[in-house]
Amino acid sequence: MTVPTGRRERKKAATRQKIADTALALFLERGYDAVGIRDVAAEADVAVTTLFSHFASKEALVFEQDEDFEQALVRTVTDRSPDQPLLSALRREIHAIVRHCASPDAAPIWQMIDRTPALREYETSMRLRYAESLAAAIAAGPDPAPTMTACRAIARFVIDAHPLAREAPDPEAAVNEIFSMIEAAWEVALSA
Repeated sequence: MTVPTGRRERKKAATRQKIADTALALFLERGYDAVGIRDVAAEADVAVTTLFSHFASKEALVFEQDEDFEQALVRTVTDRSPDQPLLSALRREIHAIVRHCASPDAAPIWQMIDRTPALREYETSMRLRYAESLAAAIAAGPDPAPTMTACRAIARFVIDAHPLAREAPDPEAAVNEIFSMIEAAWEVALSA
C-alpha cells in the first residue's frame, strides 16, 4: 500500500487498516457468515457509514489489499526496465504474491475463503478484473503484442497461476512450471 503523506491521509489509512484487521479477526474467530457489518463496525468503533466509505462490501474486508495487488501487477508491466522481458517480470511478481499468500499466516484466511461461497465468488471476480487490467497494460506496453485476444489470454494465465501455485505442495516450483507453459504460449502467439 502506498504510504500516505499528509496527516489526514495517514488517519484515513489507519482507520481503514483498523477496520480490515478487526473484520479479519472477527471472521476467523466466529466464521465469516456469523459476523455482520454492524458487528465489524461496533468492534472497530466506527460508524457503519465510515466502514462503507472504506470498503464497498463485506467481501472487500477480507481482500483489503486487492487494489494494491492489482496495481502491482500493472506496474510490473508498465514500470519495468526496457531490457527486462515481460514474462520474466510477471513471473517475479507472481512469485512474490504466491509467497505472500502461501505463508503459514495466510493459511487460515485461505481456508475461510475456500469454504465460503461468497468469498470464492468475490475472489473469482477480482481475478477477472486483474486479468483485464493486466491485459490492457500488456497491450499498451512497449513489447509487440499480437492481438488483444492474445493479451487477454496470457493475462488470465498469469493471474490463474496464483491460485494454482498457492494450492500446490511446492508453490515456487508450481509458479515456474506454469510460467514455462505461459512463455511457450506467448511465443506461439507472437509468431502467429
